[in-house]
Amino acid sequence: MSEKLPLDTKRHTGAHILAAAVYEMFPEAQFGVGPTTGNGFYYDILLPRTLIPEDLSLLEDKMKAIIKANLPVERSKLAIDDAINHFRQAGQLLKVELLQDLKTHGTTNFSEIYGEGESVPHENEVTTVSVYKIGNFVDLCRGPHIETTGQLDITAFALDSISASYFRGDQSRESMQRIYGILFHSKKDLKEFLHNREEAKKRDHRVLGKSLGLFTFSELVGSGLPLYTPAGTTLKNNIAGLLRQISKKYGAEEVSIPHIAKRELYEISGHAQKFSEELLTVHSHYQQDFVLKPVNCPHHTQLFASEPRSYRDLPIRYIESTMQYRDEKPGQIGGLTRTRGFTVDDGHTFLAVSQIKDEVNLLIKTISDFYNSFGLWENKWVSLSVRDYSDLSKYTGVPEDWDKAEAMLESIAEENGLQAQKCEGEAAIYGPKLDFMFYDALGNKRQLATIQLDFATPKRFELEYIDEEGNAQTPVMIHRAILGSYERFLAILIEHYAGRFPYWLAPTQVSVLTVNDSDEVSEYTKNIIEQLDTIVLSSPLKYNELRYTIDKSSDSLGKKIRNAELQKIPVIIIVGPKDIESSQVSVRTHSGESKIALSELQKFLENFE
Repeated sequence: MSEKLPLDTKRHTGAHILAAAVYEMFPEAQFGVGPTTGNGFYYDILLPRTLIPEDLSLLEDKMKAIIKANLPVERSKLAIDDAINHFRQAGQLLKVELLQDLKTHGTTNFSEIYGEGESVPHENEVTTVSVYKIGNFVDLCRGPHIETTGQLDITAFALDSISASYFRGDQSRESMQRIYGILFHSKKDLKEFLHNREEAKKRDHRVLGKSLGLFTFSELVGSGLPLYTPAGTTLKNNIAGLLRQISKKYGAEEVSIPHIAKRELYEISGHAQKFSEELLTVHSHYQQDFVLKPVNCPHHTQLFASEPRSYRDLPIRYIESTMQYRDEKPGQIGGLTRTRGFTVDDGHTFLAVSQIKDEVNLLIKTISDFYNSFGLWENKWVSLSVRDYSDLSKYTGVPEDWDKAEAMLESIAEENGLQAQKCEGEAAIYGPKLDFMFYDALGNKRQLATIQLDFATPKRFELEYIDEEGNAQTPVMIHRAILGSYERFLAILIEHYAGRFPYWLAPTQVSVLTVNDSDEVSEYTKNIIEQLDTIVLSSPLKYNELRYTIDKSSDSLGKKIRNAELQKIPVIIIVGPKDIESSQVSVRTHSGESKIALSELQKFLENFE
């Protein structure tokens, strides 16, 4: 039935049905492009007037009528010149422009044709194109499409929103209107998507980060440069502490590098070319130019090169959490997920080829230990990211090394039962990698950890060690990131937990609320504080001293409780005259409220999860 049809194909047809509905409502409309998205489709259209939200319901009704009519989706092939004439006569000049580029350049990709540098000549001349007809509406399209409009479920789609856009993303062109639609196999799938989206809005890290007082931004400091409050810094430091603890268990050593370097460093590594538009340059008064580091690996090569190395020294494992900087486009900056300055968990291991298997196994254990602490390890999939074999010019190094590295990672992934999926074109410029994708509480896929083999960079920097025979050899380099960017990881955690962080991680773990400020209550509270000051948690983060606050304000108890709950504090302790009489405290947690003897409070807090 309909659900067996590919969802992307149905969404593609949904875009055409939307265009047909718009054409019926606005015959003078000029149509741009209408691709699919991760949850539906959109279409960019030039219209005689600005659409209003009420227009979406009118267009939805027209789309439903087209679907109910079960119209055939008819495909035809036309000579490209005939297609140009057809769309010119129809007044669809945007389609004519696309066809003329396709005829001249063999592609409609704007950046390939009009981007910087010379366009790549096309080998195969395009002589024919396909068009699809729904009712009176004809559109240029490669397809594929469903056979009839009735194969869509009228209860499984909705028009979602309207935004401004530019034809082919060219801001020098006239502004168009983009109409977004969402489309699924069934009404149930659509309803689930809409529910999850509403839940995602509640979990938005930008909203929760502000209400929980974790981070802020300042126009005076600059967009994309987050400032962490004491609470946010505590959160960040706890994550860093856990990662450091696990990494050191597997033999890693911390290093520290400066935030700037000479451009030459990145020219040798190849990053100056890769990040040419994203490099932030620092000009010295003394005719010296530096770059704010976009990556850390070139610095780490120089630590390795700072003294003679023997095979006995290997593997050498460097790790650090440090800032990186990218000159991101202002329009792409948002929250913690895309920033100009960000802290990365970075690590580089220098080793012999014979040590690769054991080292990658250790890194997989590091990743497993870390993500098990957040309850994420079991809900993942792994990508074996390899070259784009159709264009090997994008990569540094020699093919023989690449072949060896890809085969090694594939074998290791199999032995570890990772069920890695091979993804062509997803490799780093210097080598293949294992990318770990985790699913959050709403089922969103998040790419986080990565293990990358690199035979090329050590050769570029002429790194050497002396082997057992006394001969100079080039080491292999493994790049590893366990959580990637702290900013992005924090955004994911905030949304995953909806701000209710695990007890061990929460910026404030316990809040003590007093019913009144009498001498009796104050004295009893001191006894509680003495216990809190002795508590040090040990799992999963060791030496984790308990973090607590005391609310002695004159606010009502109800308001105090409300404030603590809004801050999503895991444990709330309430102290009043009745508690003093019974040598107890009232404790509120996510599972409810209970009375605990004062003598048992320390044990309760040490074992709470």
